[in-house]
Formats: sequence, structure tokens, C-alpha cells
Amino acid sequence: MKTITYKPRSKIEIDSKSGLNTLLAAFFALVTSSAFAQGTGLTPSGAEQAGTASGIPDWSAPQPMTPGWTYGQLRKDFFQFKSDAPLYSIDATNVDKYSGQLNPGQIALIKSVKGYSMPVYPSRRTCGVPDFVANNTKKNVGFAKIKTEDNSLVDAYTPGIPFPDPKTGAEAMWNAKMRYRGIGQEQYAAITSVSPRKGSSDWIKVTADQYTYLPWAAKSGTTFAEAGRVENYIYFNYISPAAMAGQAATFTGAADKPAEAFYYFPGQRRTRRMPAYSYDAPQIGYESQYNIDESYVFAGLMDRFDWKLVGKKEMIVPYNALGMYDFKSKYEDVMQPDFVAASQRRYELHRVWVVEATVKQGMRHSAPKRTYYIDEDSWALVGAVDYDAQGAVSKVREGHVIPVYETGTCDSLAFIQYSLSSGRYVMDGSPLASGKDIKWSVDGTGNPHFKPGFYNPENLRAMSER
Repeated sequence: MKTITYKPRSKIEIDSKSGLNTLLAAFFALVTSSAFAQGTGLTPSGAEQAGTASGIPDWSAPQPMTPGWTYGQLRKDFFQFKSDAPLYSIDATNVDKYSGQLNPGQIALIKSVKGYSMPVYPSRRTCGVPDFVANNTKKNVGFAKIKTEDNSLVDAYTPGIPFPDPKTGAEAMWNAKMRYRGIGQEQYAAITSVSPRKGSSDWIKVTADQYTYLPWAAKSGTTFAEAGRVENYIYFNYISPAAMAGQAATFTGAADKPAEAFYYFPGQRRTRRMPAYSYDAPQIGYESQYNIDESYVFAGLMDRFDWKLVGKKEMIVPYNALGMYDFKSKYEDVMQPDFVAASQRRYELHRVWVVEATVKQGMRHSAPKRTYYIDEDSWALVGAVDYDAQGAVSKVREGHVIPVYETGTCDSLAFIQYSLSSGRYVMDGSPLASGKDIKWSVDGTGNPHFKPGFYNPENLRAMSER
């Protein structure tokens, strides 16, 4: 495995009280931004343009996918490389051969779950960014900043990558959080699944409509501070099972405080504020198999961990996995007892940033150590490994990246989490077998789901009682 060791660049210490040094600071930021813009061998989002001898191709601006796609048609049918065949498959018989390109969680998963395999395809660099995102990314050099005491993003030009040349683990994670994926997404009858307990055949299968609004992501541009430092607004309306039908919830995710969560209970006809519904709190309805900050590989606040930027590695990760977005598939065909069918998953060799998260002294969390893997081209989270107090792998998460035709970028909404201790897995964020595709939107004009007022408790109750 080729490892690229990351060394932070030296900084110029500047006294902000000095007018001369303030001018020097502005000049330094301008020069740095100009160098990034002109080419230092980097892509518009900060990735390395050059490929590798091991099979990662050079990056060039992604070409449009096969023309003719419209919402409601399967994305995989219009994928430019849909005729690709697997180069090889990794399973228990050959995992040691490829261990240098796998993370410890993937290796543990292959060795412990009978029949699990990873089909590996040619590497295709299909992720880019629109010009307005590239321009804001340039402006962020020397401007974007993080509050060190709680690892929260203070400000950045948006939509754009805050730190195209990250110097800390927290900066890399904020790049993942702030990657451009439109102003929001709508999912209808989306399924969250938890596989049966060992010896049982009973699945947890929850369906819900979900809307996500990113108030900083309008194409017209803003800054994170001007957007109120709000990461996202989220709404759920549960359809099934019967025990959850009619329940609904809204979440307001701020950069520096726990999410403000309100929950509507139809039996009581009341909306209640949810206390402490963040970090490693179990999500309602999933038998403690799925915690709040495990959503989409990682979600929520970063203040309980120290974040270390390890460097870059060439690794085999979920990529161009459009099979995970096949909303026309049959549930019983793709949701197997111990894993999602290999036919729906696609893996490729790519360079990823590696970030280690260790719980701070005096803090607590059910996972005292975690490692995250972030795709260099899209800044999407493609993987995570949680470790228990004894240092053993406890959970493995995969974010399945695809090119999103509406936004001109990539996203990894669909993810799977495997618990090695319980032998169960969670699938969420995917339209797989739901009958409805995810709808990514780049313009919120006229859509009530892309306004802050939709996500307040009064509207939650009004919506739920219609």
C-alpha cells in the first residue's frame, strides 16, 4: 500500500494588533489562494490530479453521464461506466493478499461474516464540483477557521470546501460535513433496516419520508456565519411499522451545540422537545443498534474527540456504487441476513484521507476511538471503524459514494453499519428497494421543505395533525 505522509505546512505568526502584520496576513492569504487556484497539481476541491501506477487514474473534470436521465429513472442505467466488470473479489480466501489496501474493520468483517465479499472494479474518478463551489473553495484559503476549544466551524465561504489543504483532522472532517450536495434532499418511503438477531428472522424495517435542508448551500453563495452556523435541518415522518406510524420529528443541527430536536407523538397529540438526543444516544426504534452520531458515517458535534490527521492512503472503498441506489430492486433479493447483497455494492481503489478520533480526557463516548476515511475527490465519508475499550473493532461503517447528476458533485447518503459484537447490520440513507429515488435539489425556490420555518415545533405539530 502506498502511504502519503502528511506534514502540516509552517504558519506565519501574525500579531493582529499590528496594521502592517494585518496587511501581511491578507497578502499571505491572497498568495496562498492564488497558488491553489493556479495549479499546484491539485483539483478544484484540493485533491491530487495525478494518478498512480497502482491503478488510480489522473483526475480530469468529470464528463457528463450518458444523456437522457430524468428523475424517476434508475441512475445506474445512465452511468458512464455501467459496462465495467469486477477486476477481482475479496473474500475470506484472499483477504490477506489485499489487507494493505483495506481498513481494519473491513478485514475483521470479511474474516468474521461467512460469505461476505467485496467486488472490486476499475477506479473511476467521477467526482467534481461546479464552478461556484470551486470559486468559494479558493476564497476559503486563509479565511475559513475552526474554534479549537470545541472543533466547531466558525466561518467559511459556502457552498465550498472550507479547507482544501487541511492541516488537522477537524479541518478534514468539516470538509466532509460541508461538501456540496445541493440545497437539500427529499426521500419518500425510505427504508431504514436492521437485520435480525441471531437465531431470528424478524427484521426491523422502518419507512419514513425525510427532508434535509442545508441553509448554507444556495448557489448564490453566503458564509457559514451568515447562515447562522446551522449545518442542517432534518424532518422525519414515520409511515411504518404500525407502532411508529404517525410519529414525526425535526432536528436543527448547529455547529457548536447539541441538535435541537422535537418529536411528535400521535397518541398524545403532543410535540415534545427531546433532551440529550445527540452523540451516542440510541435512536428510537432500533433496539440500540443505531446511535445518533453514526448517521451517514458521522453526524453531529465534534467536541468530545481529539481529531488527528494521519495522512492519505490508497484504499479500497465503496465508490460509484449506484446499485445501492436501486429503488426498483426487491427487498428480499438485496437485504440478506448478514449483509447487503454483493451485487448492489461496488468498490474501487482511491486515495483517502485518514482521520483518527480519540475521546478527550474527561469526556465519555461508547466508542473511545474511531478512524474515519474521507475520499479526496468528493470529501465524502466512505468509511469508519469504531473500537471498544479493549481496542478491538466493534463497528464498521461504509458510505457508498455516487455521482449525483443534479448537483455535479458526489454524495454518500447510502450507508451500512455492521456491528461485530451483535452480528447485526443497519442500512440507512439508501432508496434501495423503496420504490422511490432520492431527490437532490439545487434550488429551493417555491419548495416549503427548504425554508427554516418548516422545521419549527409549531409546524411539526400542524403537519402531523393534518
